[in-house]
Amino acid sequence: MGYFFKTAFKSGKFRFGFITIGIILLLMILYPIFVHTDPLLMEGGMFERPNIREMMRNKNAGETAVPEQSAPTETDDLLALWGLTAVQREAPKTLHILGTDNFGRDVMAELVAGTKTSLLIGLIAGIIATLLGLTIGLIAGYVGGQLDNFLSSLTNIFIVIPSFVILVLVSVSISVRSFWVTGIIIGITSWPWTARSVRAQTTSLRNRDHVNLSKLSGHSMPRIIVQDILPYIASYVVMAFILQVASGILSEAQLSMLGLGPQNVASLGLMMNWAVTFSALPTGAWWAFLPVVIMVALISFSLNLMNSGLDQIFNPQIRS
Repeated sequence: MGYFFKTAFKSGKFRFGFITIGIILLLMILYPIFVHTDPLLMEGGMFERPNIREMMRNKNAGETAVPEQSAPTETDDLLALWGLTAVQREAPKTLHILGTDNFGRDVMAELVAGTKTSLLIGLIAGIIATLLGLTIGLIAGYVGGQLDNFLSSLTNIFIVIPSFVILVLVSVSISVRSFWVTGIIIGITSWPWTARSVRAQTTSLRNRDHVNLSKLSGHSMPRIIVQDILPYIASYVVMAFILQVASGILSEAQLSMLGLGPQNVASLGLMMNWAVTFSALPTGAWWAFLPVVIMVALISFSLNLMNSGLDQIFNPQIRS
């Protein structure tokens, strides 16, 4: 593992992606330690703007949270005739770095919690999809024959039918959806491409001299696969896992945008769903959706950059 990372860090693309993901993980760990805010607590008004400048200005000026009452104006008197009162904008009482959403919840706290949820879903989906694809690909590629034909046909069926359609149908049929369930659903619908690629590489390895020597020595099939084939495709497995994690995060965002994502928990996709549903864009509340879009793009870009860097290092055809 140490040699793997030492070799991988020779790629500038991998370094940049790895550092970016590390900073995001550090933010998720440190922010809740210093800011104890419930991401689902409705503590502000609807679509309040980021108020960090106003809070700092009030702090420097020594102002209190409640502003001084101004003298009544002609407008106030006119409203009073109709039994109405003018809306008084109070100075912010709570710091909202990225403002509040449509429910009055702190967007920054939601963004940190939503990023954590989406990354967990991506990891769960990535692990399941990689394990399924790796197992099916190794068995099909090594055994061959009728079993290979059956597993290859099964893989092709899942490839022909768009995985997102299957994902939506399975999600609709489940009434209770946690981030665990969402990650598992995404994982069991995302394995075909990994299985197909692993099968192709295993087929080219099963007749190598060291594999035939293990067969003549009487070693079992699981031992041959684990010790003589798997190490040769280990770098590809890591790259496939990274892509599966990125795909899982994007799939969660797509599901949540349709209202089929995890419930009772903040996620990046669910935050975008709230922003669209409550018209954040037409009302100019950019802080309710732009940080989420940037976070999703940044995570996906970083993971794909890491994969591209690993491919540049371990793929002999494009190795520089």
